[in-house]
Amino acid sequence: MILGYLLSGLVTGAIFAVMGSGLTLSYAATGVFNFAHGAVGFLTALLFYQLNLAAGVPAWLAALLAAGVFAPALGYLLHLVMFRGLAQAGETAQIVGTIGLTIALPALGLLVVDLLGLPRADGTTLPRGLGPHPVLGFEVLGARLDTDQLITFCFSAVAAAGLWAFMRHTPYGLRMRASVDRRRLATLRGIDVDATSALAWMLGSGLAGLAGVLAVPVLGLDATAYTVLLFASATAAVFGRLRSIPWTFAAGLALGVVQNLVAGYTDFLEEITGLRTAVPVILLFAGLVLLNRSRERVAGSAAEDAPPPDHLAGVPAWRRRLPWVLGLVALLVFTFAGPEYYVDRAAQGLVLALIFCSFVVVTGIGGMVNLAQAAFASMAALTCGWAFSAGWPLFAAIVVGVLAASAVGMLVALPALRLGGRVLTLATLALALLADQVLFQVDAFSNGTIGWSLPALGFGFADTSDPRVRVVVLLALIGLVGLLVRNLERSASGRAILAVRSAPAAATTSGLSGPRAKIVLFALASAIAGLGGVLFAVSKGSITATDLPAFSGFVWLAVVVLQGVRRIGGAVLGGLVAVAVPELLETWGVSAQVGAILFGAGGMILAKHPDGVLAQLAESRHRRRQARAAGAAPVQVASAPVQAAPAAVRPASASPGASDLPSGPASSGVPVSPDVPASPSAFGAPLLDLVSSRVAGAVAEPLFRLDGVVAGYADCTVLRGVDLEVRPGEVVALLGVNGAGKSTTCAVAAGDLPVAAGRVLLDGVDVTAWPAHRRARAGVLLAPEGRGVFPGLTVEENLRTWLAEPDAVYERLPQLAARRTVLAGALSGGEQQLLTLAPALARPPKVLIADEPSLGLAPLVVRQVFEVFAELRERGVALLLVEEKATEALAIADRVAFMRLGRVVWAGPRAEVDGDRLTAAYLGVT
Repeated sequence: MILGYLLSGLVTGAIFAVMGSGLTLSYAATGVFNFAHGAVGFLTALLFYQLNLAAGVPAWLAALLAAGVFAPALGYLLHLVMFRGLAQAGETAQIVGTIGLTIALPALGLLVVDLLGLPRADGTTLPRGLGPHPVLGFEVLGARLDTDQLITFCFSAVAAAGLWAFMRHTPYGLRMRASVDRRRLATLRGIDVDATSALAWMLGSGLAGLAGVLAVPVLGLDATAYTVLLFASATAAVFGRLRSIPWTFAAGLALGVVQNLVAGYTDFLEEITGLRTAVPVILLFAGLVLLNRSRERVAGSAAEDAPPPDHLAGVPAWRRRLPWVLGLVALLVFTFAGPEYYVDRAAQGLVLALIFCSFVVVTGIGGMVNLAQAAFASMAALTCGWAFSAGWPLFAAIVVGVLAASAVGMLVALPALRLGGRVLTLATLALALLADQVLFQVDAFSNGTIGWSLPALGFGFADTSDPRVRVVVLLALIGLVGLLVRNLERSASGRAILAVRSAPAAATTSGLSGPRAKIVLFALASAIAGLGGVLFAVSKGSITATDLPAFSGFVWLAVVVLQGVRRIGGAVLGGLVAVAVPELLETWGVSAQVGAILFGAGGMILAKHPDGVLAQLAESRHRRRQARAAGAAPVQVASAPVQAAPAAVRPASASPGASDLPSGPASSGVPVSPDVPASPSAFGAPLLDLVSSRVAGAVAEPLFRLDGVVAGYADCTVLRGVDLEVRPGEVVALLGVNGAGKSTTCAVAAGDLPVAAGRVLLDGVDVTAWPAHRRARAGVLLAPEGRGVFPGLTVEENLRTWLAEPDAVYERLPQLAARRTVLAGALSGGEQQLLTLAPALARPPKVLIADEPSLGLAPLVVRQVFEVFAELRERGVALLLVEEKATEALAIADRVAFMRLGRVVWAGPRAEVDGDRLTAAYLGVT
């Protein structure tokens, strides 16, 4: 008996394992957790069914076409149109974008089936599996199995073994892991992260498709069942830490066995409805809490989900509020003049808008993605119904319901004290599913399938049975919530919350309590969601356990983020859109699947505009104003005097300081801030001593050159016409104080930052438009500020990102050879810096750019690092050495360039550098 449960559980677990392995692969290689993984499996299973049934294709060929061709092609397409953009977006946009696909992909498949008149597919359809039909049964150690189960297990084992070997023992797998470990550094090592991400999505989608085809005899063609399969598989991926494919596969098998054993041997749990089927959810939550607390150092880190710039900052307050006032007036006019049916629909939209306001608090302000809002709303509504049925006055019952939701929110906040990001998202969803499947199924609490009845709210002269009254009441409540949110943002508590969100470690050292801030946010957000849930029940006249399912929160978050989760206006707009779009589609006779597809298209918008529609509109208005201002700019400066000739060709007898001016800004047309000094008068030498040396033929032609480079970040110009040259076998030390633009110069040189004006030349070839990975392959290697290693890869794997064979490095640096199997993140600072530079010893680049290589290192290690530089110089490498500390850099430099305020203010031979020039460069005095 138990053997039968074990073997059948292994088969079920094999499907979990394959689906979970695909999740692990895509996340480990791209950093995006794909909530649409189950939807890809459903779409592949649907295609397999149609090929096999409608087209008569043999099952094995249909599976090959569906899982081996269609699913990878779908993954590549999604990478191009969506995932590539989401990889650079914040976690909220990533989650919402993939949630949109979860809804859109099944709808697209079912719409195509309807349009082509193919056999209908729904939850009652049970297609054939890959084995013979009818299936053949046989016994294994006394347990009864069939051919479909055997095929499922064998395919799963082969897929997992092949995937593990691919990730661990091929260059492609190494590039994938390096890309997710430090994406920017991977590009600087010559890895095309876009290509590796595309391959990861193809493989991950292929595994999702395989799992979908293998599961189709069991699940049928029910899209919801595949979404549930996703979360069961996510449990396996979580126990694999979303990184280890072998552990994920083993956890998937174990999950299937445990689920079968619980179903077969826990009859005593039948008294608790839903507990036995909730095993994967319980394990998912336990795994998230116990295994996924971040152990990385966070000191010095900045928030990845930074707030967008306020493009309306310069707009008068009345102009900012005018559209909303006009919208409010229009809604009120419609409420009292429009048809009662559509006013009722507007009231339903405002109920959702009130619930959506809770997302503004917890996600928009707190930066935490909580998918349990539907559970909070349901909790408050059911508690209110229970209290009212027990004889409590309606207003008292409403207060009790809201307080119950707030209390549950505080409990849900406890995992938030340990977790963050997408891990917290999964944990809150797990708790919501647990409440849905267990707590809300208790008859004493939910009153079974009947639910609780609730009367309308009365105010003496009117009650909420009139939709017009409901609209006014809801608008007033939303206004109060908006006022509360505004005051929260401007209060000391709000500033503390933003500090905890942006830099938790810094906030803690400042005396701010991160746990208290998170608990306050969760309690407030759950209370708002609970109030919305109660009003939903009052508007409907009743509430049951199935009215607000947990997966509703899944969709609600996506709706409000698409509009703008940082603003109450986004919540209001989202609520009205959520009701209006389905109503319009039904009125026009359009399939409901079209609405789901349009919703998925909104997820693609997030890939390019992660802050939602409202922020996109504000940004578009800002850019139009900028364009108009730029068009008027020439008229304003037409009378300005013509600027003098570039300094590099000016005679030495020019007036003092004039020869120090770079030529870039004068010819580029990019505005330079007027408060920046033209040049310090301390330097009487020309900008570059290159023109005369070229004419005399004393030195070789420059190998690498920046020519009038202007660059910056967003609207902030940092480099203001930088001219710099490095020759083969030469060390150029670039010196200057913090903020001079040295690291930005390095980023531009390596291709990590685009150029606004000017050129970047490598061996006479214009490489300005080349991306970083292409420049690296051409021989431009950047050792970035800090440590240029992949902390999640071993020493040997780090070396193999640049070298085919690292033996030469081990001979030159035996201390690395002794630690070849150690993770780079566990090395000392000096060892990490040596590891950063070691590949250049075995495969010297044409140009090595070292940004602050001595930062944080002991003097002995600094000497070793500079010995490496000297060796590379002797081998003909052109070195650009960026340092704040002048002593070490000057000891090795052939030429020196000083930067100040984004300009190279002096450059010349090392012999011409004296104390006066150093003082002027660093202190700005003569």
